[in-house]
Amino acid sequence: MSTGTVDGSSEPAVEVTAAAAEEALELMDREGMDLEVGGLRLFVQQGGCAGLSYGMRFDTEPEEDDTVTVHHGLRVFVDPASLNYIGGSKLEYEDGLQAAGFHVENPNVVSECGCGESFRT
Repeated sequence: MSTGTVDGSSEPAVEVTAAAAEEALELMDREGMDLEVGGLRLFVQQGGCAGLSYGMRFDTEPEEDDTVTVHHGLRVFVDPASLNYIGGSKLEYEDGLQAAGFHVENPNVVSECGCGESFRT
């Protein structure tokens, strides 16, 4: 398990806003997860019309090679392959009239599909 930075810099591997952390922690609590050990896994998978898409799920503990960071009390797990695509990204949560949900602001993206669900780096 590595520290929560990219390339040994002081920049976090993934930044998480307070709103996103609060929402994730609330969902984890409702599921009865241990907030001291468990966390939110953020990953990239093949799929979508642009080639790659984001995935999120709750995990009971990190894998040995995960980068683990803590944001506003939320532990975030990112595997090495996914970190290549999302390092330096920000996870946000929006709760508005049009839509509610998590959104990844990724500086590595060169193009996204029209619906914003998939991307290419």
